[in-house]
Amino acid sequence: MPHPDPSAPALLLGPLLRHVDPVSATIWVEVDRPCEVTVLDRRARTFSVAGHHYALVVVEDLEPGSTTPYEVHLDGVRVWPPEGSAFPPSRIRTAGGPGPFRLAFGSCRYASPRTVHRSEGVPPDALDRYAVHVAELPEDRWPDALVLLGDQVYADEITDSMREQFAARRDLDVAPGAQAADFEEYSRLYAESWTDAEVRWLLSTIPSSMIFDDHEMIDDWNTSAAWRAEVTGQGWWAERISGGLVSYWVYQHLGNLSPQELAENETWQAVQALPDGRVDAEPLLRDMARRADAEPAGVRWSYVRHWGDARMVMVDSRAGRVLEEPARRMLDDAEFEWVEAAMRRAVEDGVEHLVVGTSLPWLLPHAIHSIERWNETLAVRHHGRRRGRLAEKLRQAADLEHWAAFGDSFERLGRALLAVARGEHGRAPATALVLSGDVHHAYAAELVRPGGLTSRMHQLTVSPLHNQAPHPIRVGFRIGWSRSARRFGERLARLVRAAPSQLQWEKQAGPFFGNQVGELVLDGREARFVLSVTGEAGVDDARLVQVLDMPLSDA
Repeated sequence: MPHPDPSAPALLLGPLLRHVDPVSATIWVEVDRPCEVTVLDRRARTFSVAGHHYALVVVEDLEPGSTTPYEVHLDGVRVWPPEGSAFPPSRIRTAGGPGPFRLAFGSCRYASPRTVHRSEGVPPDALDRYAVHVAELPEDRWPDALVLLGDQVYADEITDSMREQFAARRDLDVAPGAQAADFEEYSRLYAESWTDAEVRWLLSTIPSSMIFDDHEMIDDWNTSAAWRAEVTGQGWWAERISGGLVSYWVYQHLGNLSPQELAENETWQAVQALPDGRVDAEPLLRDMARRADAEPAGVRWSYVRHWGDARMVMVDSRAGRVLEEPARRMLDDAEFEWVEAAMRRAVEDGVEHLVVGTSLPWLLPHAIHSIERWNETLAVRHHGRRRGRLAEKLRQAADLEHWAAFGDSFERLGRALLAVARGEHGRAPATALVLSGDVHHAYAAELVRPGGLTSRMHQLTVSPLHNQAPHPIRVGFRIGWSRSARRFGERLARLVRAAPSQLQWEKQAGPFFGNQVGELVLDGREARFVLSVTGEAGVDDARLVQVLDMPLSDA
């Protein structure tokens, strides 16, 4: 490939292979100026957001079960794959081929290993190591999909490199300080995270699905009404949440949508309708972000992925919360009804495996679950009084805001999954699986009561891809699964008459610590959970080591 003309457009980020179905694919890029992007003879003009330029190319008329290598051209000049790349050519592999379906998943990737100092004690990046591992495998062993379950960037925990860049723009002694303040700074976080060669190749060749968690906005995002009242009173918050949601829409959410959903998405159609690729779409997107933050029902971040015998319903467990204490909900009623309907359709379509993606674990260690129920009960019962304020302080300090801390929603999700597992909507799938991250360790838990279910129901949690669990967290989660801690938590919950759950679950594997990647291997009605973990911090050549291969189904 000849050296590009300095005056020609350049590829900054991507390509990211995003939505792939049996006959189509979408490919996302960021470039340095307006241009025409071409992939497999399909063309798309760039759109502009605050001086940045992006394109989403929709490639259609592919063959089911096919493999198609692709290149990226900008104004007719090839810019991908890079000259002399050590990785295999990027390619689109559509669903429908022979063999098992392999789904890789994980969450919480702090920056890039190239910008994180050894002194921080973070073990090797599992996603980098996984990319190297995949590149060495024959293509028929590659994962068919990659699911990233939150914290793709850390807006509130930045590297020294980002600190220097932000300090060149503004005074870091003024709030929000050394955190992302606006869309421009978010764009730099994504560039830092997605430019290392290993992850860049992996994202160019394995279709990815993404959802946000709190650190993409700020730690404890939407924990409670009290938290929200405090943060929205800060002068810097409006710019922060706007920049966070606009950047999420551009860098993550847009690629979650199928071609049909893109055609029906009002925001995307409005961006496409701008008269010229140089017209700034930021005002339009900022308006969308303001509405999404103020009226969560107006924008749906949840979505569905169709994978042949498997179906994933990805649930937004952050932006759509109802926070008023008497009626706390993880999702509002309209969103929950949408999720339940998507689960029913999956069963009616005859899937063998129903997957629910949510950044926050549904089934936690028993003691932690009981403590979150205890805390919510106190906060609601004594809202506005001294005990309620103390419960709120503990809730924010200890991050007590998982599904267990939204008791009504925890039970409602359980009822929806039980209806699937009992075959109330048609032939029950072999498994109903909840995939999550957030808690900086991995474990597998299985629902054991009520019994008599046709489907086996599991919580599979994998986190982090690139971060660390401080020693107190490791100790806490190990103790959280113990019988004595379970009994203590249950007594605590009974003490305040917290509503008990009819659901019971048991840990089947874990906890595992370190940076890690999980895999689901689905073959007919068979399902397995495979977990691999990297070595110790400071070891440059540490490879992933498989620590678990666990059957999930009765097949």
